[in-house]
Formats: sequence, structure tokens, C-alpha cells
Amino acid sequence: MIPQEIIRRKRDGETLAATEIADFIAALSNGSISEGQAAAFAMAVFFRGMTREETVALTLAMRDSGDVLSWADIGKPISDKHSTGGVGDNVSLMLAPIVAACGLAVPMISGRGLGHTGGTLDKLEAIPGYDVMPDEALFRHTVRHVGCAIIGQTGDLAPADKRLYAIRDVTATVDSIPLITASILSKKLAAGLETLVLDVKFGSGAFMLSAEEAELLASALVQVANGAGVKTSALITDMNEPLADAAGNTLEIIHCLDFLNGRKTGTRIETLILAFAAEMLVQGGVAATLAEAETMARDALSSGRALERFGQMVSALGGPVDFVERPEQYLTTAPHVVPVPAPKSGWLSTCQARDLGMAVVELGGGRRHPSDKIDHRVGLSAILPLGTKVEAGQPIALVHAASREDAARIVASVQQAYTISEVPGTSAAVIAKRVE
Repeated sequence: MIPQEIIRRKRDGETLAATEIADFIAALSNGSISEGQAAAFAMAVFFRGMTREETVALTLAMRDSGDVLSWADIGKPISDKHSTGGVGDNVSLMLAPIVAACGLAVPMISGRGLGHTGGTLDKLEAIPGYDVMPDEALFRHTVRHVGCAIIGQTGDLAPADKRLYAIRDVTATVDSIPLITASILSKKLAAGLETLVLDVKFGSGAFMLSAEEAELLASALVQVANGAGVKTSALITDMNEPLADAAGNTLEIIHCLDFLNGRKTGTRIETLILAFAAEMLVQGGVAATLAEAETMARDALSSGRALERFGQMVSALGGPVDFVERPEQYLTTAPHVVPVPAPKSGWLSTCQARDLGMAVVELGGGRRHPSDKIDHRVGLSAILPLGTKVEAGQPIALVHAASREDAARIVASVQQAYTISEVPGTSAAVIAKRVE
């Protein structure tokens, strides 16, 4: 296998054989091709695309680049959820303990921030001691005894994807349907799932800008995953504004605890979490209908069982045993918290959600380079939803920054990200379509 020949053929729009793709991914895994060659391959795929057969071959090659887990002995349905990424999207943090409390086993392999989107692992690393890279024995123990474990890709699970994922983040090749499909599904298939639900986002804060693009990706994901034997459905969801009212690592952990304590009812994110919980519980055979499943999920929340599972997961993976009871003792906060005043009166009508995600990155809450260290403290909180009436000078968000200079710069960026209208408006429905 000559890597540059495979790159050339894809660059020229030719269709690669499954064996060529497998050989290239094997070389990516063992380090015999350079980062530059991997980046060139990603760029060629970005511009030329892949056929469905090529995408399946890429997904399976990346899955088979490491171990494939089996959960045959666990005695529970093995389920998971994945999001294509957005701003203020911390759904996984709440969803996993909710469905675990209802009887599912959730071995959730998550990722770090990608471009302007936050990463679940980066958020969890705001919790002192939480081990996002446990060995397989601890991972299995946590799933068995708690019901859920949210961790990163170990060196043995889809290692080819781990390398390519970091390269895509810094080479502007993130938003490619074949690469997104293979990246998501290689990790999920390696985790030994039986069922999977996907959150495929569109809008100003998503990698897919339109609902039509999101539907193409959702269809590709659902077809490839079902073809690989994993029962899969997808919800196409709106990301034209932050999903939670916070964006930033520590701030989204605080939001997670508030949600699990029942302090975020009636929000867009609650609608989405309950919808995904219902999908997972029905697919896993725990509930017969979506309505029954949603009732189960609500009970897991209101009873405190979901919060308890989250605390057990944190403790099992090395975090404080009393984290959910005393989070303020463990989470560090930014030294400067500055309001973003509305520049005029009216209704919040549009939001460039991507700009808010990039504001978090600029504050230090995301990465410009794979080796960058994240400042977990920084970000945005108290973000008002679209459709809210505001008066001039009223805060539309709070900036959490490491310095006054950073705060002042980001205040201006957040103001510029919003349009304030003289006529009332409303938020779009958070769920646009279901794909199965």
C-alpha cells in the first residue's frame, strides 16, 4: 500500500476499494503514515466525498483498528446516544443516568471538543479525579454496577478514529458526512452496542447548517449502523441557539446538576432529553411505547434516582464520593463574571450559535490546537432563549473569564451574535424530524 496513491485516487474523485481503505486505516493506526498524509486524505474525502460502500468500509476499518467489546454477560440492554455536536449541548451527562435508572446499560464512548462545539470529556474533566480513560476492568465494573459510564476512547477502542479525530479538528475537515459517519459509528460499534439513538443537529451552531443537510447525515448514519446490526434511529434537532443556558465545561456540569435536581423544567433541553430517553427505552425493550417511556424517565428524575446514578458514576470513575451533594467544594470558578447587556430593547430573534461556541474557545474553554490545555472555569451562563423580551441594558448572558480584558472582548462578541427585533418572535421547535 502506497499512501500517496490512495490520497491521489480519492483526490481525483475515484472510488476506493474496501481493501485500500482498510490498508490506509491500518497504517494510520500503527503510525506508518504521517499526520500530513492523514490530513491530505481527510481533505480529499471532504472535497470528493465517499460512496455508501466506501463509508461502510471506512467505518468498519476504523472499528476494527482496535478492540470490539462484548457485553453478553451483563444481562441488560446495551444502549447509547450520540450527538453530532453543538453549543451548550450537555445532554449526555443527564441522559445516561436517567436511562440507567430505568434499566438500561450505557457504555458511552464520548469525545472532546471539536471546532466550536464542546466535548463531553472536557466537561467531565472539570470534576476533580474523574477518570475519562479508565482501564477496561473499571469501565466494565462501572457499567455493571452503576448502569452507565461516560469515558473516552481508550488506546484499544477505535484508535484510528482517535488519531483522525484530532487531525480533523485542526484542518477544517470536520463537516464531512463520510468522516462524521465513520467517526461516530466506529466508536459506537467498537463499544458493543445493541441500540443507538442519534442527535443530528442543524443550524448556526451545528456542523450541518440546514435541516436538509442534517437529514442526509442522519440517513447515512442510520443506514450504516442498522446495516452493521445496531438498531438505530435519529432525531434531527435545532441548533440555532445554545441548547442549555450555559456553554463551558464547569458551567455545563453545574447545569447538569441543576437539571438532575429538577431546576430546569419546561426548557428546550428537557424536551430533548426526555425524547431521547423515550427512544432508548423503547429500543431497548424496557418500555412498550414512547409515552410510557417518557413517564419512566420523568419518574427517574423526580425521584432523585437519576441524580443518584450520576453521583455513583462520578465516584466509581475516581471523582469525589459527595460530588452531587457538595459540588461547590470541588468545581473551580472564573475570577471575573461580567454581564452582557442588551444593546437595545426588543425581542431576541436570532443567534449565531457558532459565534458563542467560538467565544468559549477564545476564553480558553476549547482548543485551537490538539495539545492546548483547557481552562474549565470559563464560558457563558444565564443565556436567555430566543423569543425573550429584553430591555436595553438587561443581561442576556454572563461571561465567565480569566481576565477583565477577556471578559470585555467576549461581551462585545456575544452582543454581536444576537439580533434584537422590534416584534415578538419564538424559538423554533427543538425536534424537527425523526429518522429510522
